[in-house]
Amino acid sequence: MEFFRIKNDIPFMRYALILNIISLTTFVIAVFFLAFRGLNLSVEFTGGTLIEVSYAETVSLEPLRKALVDSGYSDAQVQNFGSTRDVLIRLQNRDDAETSQVGDRIRETLKKVDGPQATIQRVEFVGPQVGKELASNGAMALLLAVLGIMVYLAMRFEWRFGLSTIAANLHDVVIILGFFAFFQWEFSLSVLAAVLAVMGYSVNEAVIVFDRVRETFRKRRDMKTPEVINHAITRTISRTIITHGSTQMMVLSMLFFGGETLHYFAVALTIGICFGIYSSVFVASPLAMWLGVSREQFAKVAVKKEEAVV
Repeated sequence: MEFFRIKNDIPFMRYALILNIISLTTFVIAVFFLAFRGLNLSVEFTGGTLIEVSYAETVSLEPLRKALVDSGYSDAQVQNFGSTRDVLIRLQNRDDAETSQVGDRIRETLKKVDGPQATIQRVEFVGPQVGKELASNGAMALLLAVLGIMVYLAMRFEWRFGLSTIAANLHDVVIILGFFAFFQWEFSLSVLAAVLAVMGYSVNEAVIVFDRVRETFRKRRDMKTPEVINHAITRTISRTIITHGSTQMMVLSMLFFGGETLHYFAVALTIGICFGIYSSVFVASPLAMWLGVSREQFAKVAVKKEEAVV
């Protein structure tokens, strides 16, 4: 299905060098903020206490935050969890507090707040060691995803396509992390899941473009490599608009109506989808061209049949 068909190919590769310089500059800026500001890691990574509280009716979060600050929990994070009647409280580890007594202290603090009576559903403690293991496991998940994608693309297409796609994927991941480092948004397990999802999503876009590049190389022998890439990208624009547009509509609904629990998950996906489209066209494709992808690499080698000797 196509919304429209563009007759003349758009010369994307004409602007490849300029846009890659912009991409490299953005990448370096993102790395700078990651190195000097770092990520604002959530309790899952740093260790702390998670408390889920349920109310019989909708409760305002500001009085809860003020009560926790007055009780000495100035770093407490309070947000709705699932609905406006469920609240999730995150507390950082404190050296002067016994973890076994945190739940009781929070229960007493919540009783002082005017409003519906609170019921604590669960209290979970995450130690610093567990947080370090989660961080290392998350980094390992990213590394394995990168290696798996590289092997898959090298086997399906050609090593130049695999290397180009990995560079584009790393570009997207670092840009997302750079946004979170610059604005100091909370980086949680859900955001890590969004980053992994963006990697797969961006690879899918690159696979579509490269598959059309391979097909065009075999059909149009009158085209040079930049023209082949321009033709392939132009022919996939309609599909890109349909796929990414419908996905972005769903992500925006989570961003605006999903509450604080899904907010940063949706933010990471939004950034990733936008840069995923950009990197597939202006990062992966030019890199494949500069690495020397050509028609000969996809041409079928003719096999000479031996004549029978009489």
